Amino acid sequence: EGVVTLPSGLRYKVITMGEGDKPAATDKVNVDYEGRLIDGTVFDSSYKRGEPVDMRANQVIPGWKEVLTKMPVGSKWEVSIPADLAYGAEARGQIIKPFSTLVFTIELISIK
Repeated sequence: EGVVTLPSGLRYKVITMGEGDKPAATDKVNVDYEGRLIDGTVFDSSYKRGEPVDMRANQVIPGWKEVLTKMPVGSKWEVSIPADLAYGAEARGQIIKPFSTLVFTIELISIK
């Protein structure tokens, strides 16, 4: 319930809907996030590191770019990114296997 499926196959559920601006793909954003495999294994977390991350919305995997440009500042969403919008046939380190669906909690803190 409450899950939105986009034409690309990306799915998201709004945890908190912000009221700020939405970033353009070329904007630099500040985010907190946690990335998991579909079995719940955490592979990356800015929350665990204790500090949000700055990045350009167009310099991340395609699924992130798509969802970041739809999120108003102040939003926190859970996002399921299919393999073709993540790393596809490539593995990333020991944890992310080829053709992995990735699940992220993404909190858009600000546009820089």
